Amino acid sequence: MSAEPKRAKPGEFLFVGLFFAISAFLLTQIGDQAKFSAKGKLFAQPAFWPGVGVIGMVLFTGLHLLTHMRQQTKNGTGAEIVVWLRAFEFVGWFMVYVVLVPRLGYLPSTVLFTFLLALRMGYRSPAMLGWAAASGVAIVVIFKTLLGVKIPGGALYEYLPDGLRNFMILNF
Repeated sequence: MSAEPKRAKPGEFLFVGLFFAISAFLLTQIGDQAKFSAKGKLFAQPAFWPGVGVIGMVLFTGLHLLTHMRQQTKNGTGAEIVVWLRAFEFVGWFMVYVVLVPRLGYLPSTVLFTFLLALRMGYRSPAMLGWAAASGVAIVVIFKTLLGVKIPGGALYEYLPDGLRNFMILNF
């Protein structure tokens, strides 16, 4: 019995092909991104270890690609690609969050974001939605207060009374 599967999984050939193409592109760019200097040992050169890594990526991905060329592929590659592309939905969610933070402020945006993501993931019970919102508050408290991450206040804070506006800008 062979350790190699007789049929490749759907989408596997495409994934390996894309990875090989990206690795080959990185190999073409390694000379511009990292340099060898005239002095110093080979292993201490700035380009040596990145070069080893990228050459390894090209070599091993190329070998993987060759083994997939010999195998039959199961049907369903299109459906597999759709599953991969669905992950970009969450990139969109994050981009909306990034746009909202300067407008609404870190606290309201984070609470809204965690609440809406919980809804998107299928949670409907008031308890779970409450926990999602509470986790948004916890995230803000941890990052702003405990870790001291400086995040500018939102434009919405400008409409608050003076004392509350300063408190929200500094703390939330």
